[in-house]
Amino acid sequence: MAPPSCLLRVGWLPAALCALALALAPASDATSASLVGINYGRVGSNLPPPQAVLPLLEGLGIGRVRLYDADPAVLHAFAKTGVELFVGVPDQSLAGLADPGGADSWLRSNVMPFLPDTKIAALTVGNEVLTGNNSAVTRALLPAMQSLHGALAKLGLDKQIAVTTAHNLGVLGTSYPPSSGAFRRDLLPYICPILDYHARTGSPFLVNAYPYFAYSGDPKGIHLEYALLEAGYAGVPDPNSGLRYPNLLVAQVDAVYHAIAAANTAAAQVVEVRISETGWPSSGDPGETAATPQNAARYNSNAMRLVAEGKGTPLKPTVAMRAYVFALFNENLKPGLASERNYGLFKPDGTPVYELSYKLPRDNSTFGGAGNSGWRFPGGGGGNVSGGYDNNGVNSGYYDISAASPDSAALTCR
Repeated sequence: MAPPSCLLRVGWLPAALCALALALAPASDATSASLVGINYGRVGSNLPPPQAVLPLLEGLGIGRVRLYDADPAVLHAFAKTGVELFVGVPDQSLAGLADPGGADSWLRSNVMPFLPDTKIAALTVGNEVLTGNNSAVTRALLPAMQSLHGALAKLGLDKQIAVTTAHNLGVLGTSYPPSSGAFRRDLLPYICPILDYHARTGSPFLVNAYPYFAYSGDPKGIHLEYALLEAGYAGVPDPNSGLRYPNLLVAQVDAVYHAIAAANTAAAQVVEVRISETGWPSSGDPGETAATPQNAARYNSNAMRLVAEGKGTPLKPTVAMRAYVFALFNENLKPGLASERNYGLFKPDGTPVYELSYKLPRDNSTFGGAGNSGWRFPGGGGGNVSGGYDNNGVNSGYYDISAASPDSAALTCR
């Protein structure tokens, strides 16, 4: 890749950071070996142009980015950088993509012009659709995923680009203890065929997991160290499985694994759960007392370390966790509580919101070739208000610390 530009369009970039970017510019289009990624949302009026993002990623040692749309300027900015992208398909596009012809047209307009220079590893169809309030979009979700996957297969790209969707943890009716994890009864008609789809295509089940919301909702019942993923915390035992959970994030992931197993035993053997969003806000409204720079620094540093170590969860110890930190920037146009506008690692001017105590190793080795994102397929190894999140732009990650509810226990697809 060419050295990151520090000219006019990136004029906001501090000189020292620009020099760092030039020093760190990789010699080839390699993808970081780290399993840590970051969400690059753009719901702001004061954000820098996409070219300015590259030196920030290089400084962090992150080579994987999740986008919330297919903005051409952003996709062009990542060309020949080796950065691996998850490209979002906005909710409002799903109805048209349910038709195979619409999916083919969308790919030819939004994906094909950027290949192979831009490394697109996955399409995330909608965001938190099943816990939204639009029934038409909910009904269109799986057909859109299937049509996009079929269109990629016709183009010979289905082994290079996965098609999936990201779920709010509110799809769970029960999540504590993790071994009692179960999907909401009313969502099973949608989740069951989605699990079949993931099992058939080898694509992962993505969840937006936020221990912050659990702690904020029950600060007396959840220890802060448990929510912040502190390594020295003794952990919480699961009384049913006997497994001990060192932190809340792995407990959330295993609750999803248990829900998949309860709903679809066959899918549980092959479907991998990955974290599409996780983070902690650095500021909030007066009542959001846990949203501080200190807590955000501790959580995101610990989350990066946890994933970089390549370990799994207590239930799946041999399956390395993968996670995308939320988010790259503070975004001033996001609706909701003040915390929603303060999840970024960086301010819009490129300065850190706080200092991370953990730095990812800069390992630019590849996974074996362009477009190889580690998926396990069957049979095979300037500011704007786009780039949004759908679902009203709110990170509403959910974790129910209560006991199993009677209408969600032991629910299965068959």
